[in-house]
Amino acid sequence: MNLCPPKTEILLHACCAPCSGAIIEALCAQGLKPTIFWSNSNIYTPEENAKRLAVLEPYAASFGLPIVVDEYDHSAWLAFQHENLSDDLASYPERDERCLNCFKFRLLRAAKYAAEHGFGCLATSLASSRWKSLQQVEEAGDWACEKVKEGLAFWPQNWRKGGLQVRRNEIIREQNFYNQAFCGCEFSFKPEQP
Repeated sequence: MNLCPPKTEILLHACCAPCSGAIIEALCAQGLKPTIFWSNSNIYTPEENAKRLAVLEPYAASFGLPIVVDEYDHSAWLAFQHENLSDDLASYPERDERCLNCFKFRLLRAAKYAAEHGFGCLATSLASSRWKSLQQVEEAGDWACEKVKEGLAFWPQNWRKGGLQVRRNEIIREQNFYNQAFCGCEFSFKPEQP
């Protein structure tokens, strides 16, 4: 695994417990203790956001990791989307520009926090999901870090490799994580068909 230098403080943006579990375990096993940053204003309904956070909190605590909870501001996330895309956000398919802008919004908030609090490295669990484009995650992370501070590095780790995808699925079962069926935004939600 290509790790940041151990002396670099790592801020790990976490999108959910299922995507973060194996990353947290792997980093801690190598002596790296990231601070978890929860910034997911894309998640539709504050209740869904709180439900996902509540699953991650005890898991992070079991490793002695702090969680910083960013303000939930779905209207700011929607405004950012509308500033950059057409009004019909539902018309964009998954892994298209809507997702890229979503990553930019969330990682910019994480990068701002990292810059303000002396972190040298920003990573995200978004890169562990097979439903997300690694290229988009990296583009958004690099963009966010460049926007806020010279010297803040985005860590473009492919968290699907090195057995982490298999371990991710094991942890979901072991921990009985709430494993949502959609990324969180209302535009990715597909009601179950009867």
